[in-house]
Amino acid sequence: MQALVLRGRQLALAQRPKPRPRPGWALVRVSCAGVCRTDLEIVRGYMGFQGVLGHEFVGRVVDGPPQWRGARVVAEINFACGCCGACRGGIARHCPRRRVMGISGADGAFAEYVSVPVRNLHQVPDEVPDECAVFVEPLAAAFEILEQVHIAPGARAVVLGDGKLGLLCAQVLTLAGARVLVVGKHESKLDIVRRRGIEAVGLSGWRQEPADVVVEATGRAEGFSIALGAVRPRGTLVLKSTVAGSVRADLAPLVIHEITLVGSRCGPFRPALQALEKGVVDVRSLVSARFPLARAKEAIAAAGKGGVLKVLIDNPQRQAV
Repeated sequence: MQALVLRGRQLALAQRPKPRPRPGWALVRVSCAGVCRTDLEIVRGYMGFQGVLGHEFVGRVVDGPPQWRGARVVAEINFACGCCGACRGGIARHCPRRRVMGISGADGAFAEYVSVPVRNLHQVPDEVPDECAVFVEPLAAAFEILEQVHIAPGARAVVLGDGKLGLLCAQVLTLAGARVLVVGKHESKLDIVRRRGIEAVGLSGWRQEPADVVVEATGRAEGFSIALGAVRPRGTLVLKSTVAGSVRADLAPLVIHEITLVGSRCGPFRPALQALEKGVVDVRSLVSARFPLARAKEAIAAAGKGGVLKVLIDNPQRQAV
């Protein structure tokens, strides 16, 4: 099969053996995959990963348990052991022995096929097309905020960052009843949420007013300090950016203002699928470009350009089962 493989810091489209699913696993023919900012960071050396990239995808099961064959699916990215304390406690995504698709210890979905544990699969409703289903994983990360933080009706929420995740977080918080303000640097991106009736402003014109909840989704180290200055006393700061290395910040306001700091990562797939099925979240507007798998290296390069949102990688024969 064709696959986009990372060796050292070099990406290459290569021929790889088709995965053979072990018992309890399924082989999925990838229909469409999305390039994530994490993929770009991995190419630069983050996590030291080597192998097939990609963790946002939709496809059809071609081998595995009979009840799953032919099903159109998405899959959770953390491959947990299933027997440790974290797994038994219902937080398998924090399994200390987990492997993570396309990120740590497990090949990903920038390929014709990917093998995943059956327990990670979620069937995609017929009403949700592939180009929307591919957003389930990042949309689930946005819904994770609602799992971690109580959003009171009318609560004032600020989302810092107008990238893909920031725009999804803004829509999810709005669904939860918050009054949301998105702060970013790109008017074209901010217009996406403005069309959804969500307030948005450029960073240079932002007048900070203390908010109940601030979501930091800038992807930049300096975002933390900016976000910290926007939270009201006893408010909540949700960190979505994964910034590797050291971050210079004055932590005194966390103590002085009794601010709750919440790290937030992966999230629940079910509400994300339901939101896409109902059409209450706009993801189509986030697609900037599409490339066939044969041009996957170009897709990665395009995704790294300024102003670009989601870049998709299609398998040209995606209807085959």
